[in-house]
Amino acid sequence: MTLTAQASPVSNLTARRAVFPFTAIVGQEEMKLALLLNVIDPKIGGVMIMGDRGTGKSTTIRALADLLPEIEVVADDPFNSHPSDPDLMSDAVRERLGREENVPVANRKVQMVDLPLGATEDRVCGTIDIEKALSEGVKAFEPGLLAKANRGILYVDEVNLLDDHLVDVLLDSAASGWNTVEREGISIRHPARFVLVGSGNPEEGELRPQLLDRFGMHAEIRTVKDPTLRVQIVEERSGFDQNPQEFLEKHRHEQEALQQRLADAQELLKSVQIDYDFRVQISQVCSELDVDGLRGDLVTNRAAKALAAFEGRTEVTVDDIRQVVTLCLRHRLRKDPLESIDSGYKVQKVFCRVFGLAEPADEKVAQANGAGKR
Repeated sequence: MTLTAQASPVSNLTARRAVFPFTAIVGQEEMKLALLLNVIDPKIGGVMIMGDRGTGKSTTIRALADLLPEIEVVADDPFNSHPSDPDLMSDAVRERLGREENVPVANRKVQMVDLPLGATEDRVCGTIDIEKALSEGVKAFEPGLLAKANRGILYVDEVNLLDDHLVDVLLDSAASGWNTVEREGISIRHPARFVLVGSGNPEEGELRPQLLDRFGMHAEIRTVKDPTLRVQIVEERSGFDQNPQEFLEKHRHEQEALQQRLADAQELLKSVQIDYDFRVQISQVCSELDVDGLRGDLVTNRAAKALAAFEGRTEVTVDDIRQVVTLCLRHRLRKDPLESIDSGYKVQKVFCRVFGLAEPADEKVAQANGAGKR
């Protein structure tokens, strides 16, 4: 999902449905940071957002999708194929370009696709019309939600209630960037690169650890306790509901500035470097926390580089790593049912010891250092 600041949908307020602006969302800094970093580098692997009901999870995700600028796509392709990047185009488009055909190009809004809990595998992956394939000798494919979500955001609310086999399909596509449908000896594949965002309430059921590990980042959000902040949130929402267009106009410049900042960060990302010693220390943190596999190391490196790019720098700092390490590792720790210590505090404590910083005094301090105060 490559962003450009051209043809900004933010400035065209009357041509689209009113969506609460991302820059007007108060609090929940951890969730907002995780979402922005995944937009800058989708290879981070998506975000799992767990928290209380009514904390703005869905509102924030829809606001992010609305914030993103338009992308270039092949106009007559159902997979939102990129007109020049082979990794982001379907086999059919690649063949057309190989024959030096002209393909029509259009600008299209970044898609945010909602995956309903009751969706079937055919609805998610797409279906092959065997009858048409046999009678006409063509691969008749009806695209599913994964095709629509290519180069966009796939949002699964209450992901902890989704059937395990569907979660497996989503995670496999998110990891490989391709969706393959096979039936009766006929196989069709198409690109399926998207930012996977899941949300849920831990009181309604936990995800299996091996599935949770496949999400790049894990944000925990809680109900805001500060009365002043709660009043501000209510006032912002009331202002939007009373006059959406006026509210959007009020935040237009902030939205456009953030949109440009994201586009700049994507361009800068390829130039960002992380010092070898920092990479060794990140791996040491993962090792001391007994994190299985190497996903934790990879994601922490990528997230730290994305944050440096977002801040307009080409060198990763210790503070960049500090801000992302809890988001990247807290859900990869082995759960001990008898342990009362918060997983985020545990990550911060090991991080501080490995990087030679003062250890947090208690869990509240660790949470404040993790990714901004809630």
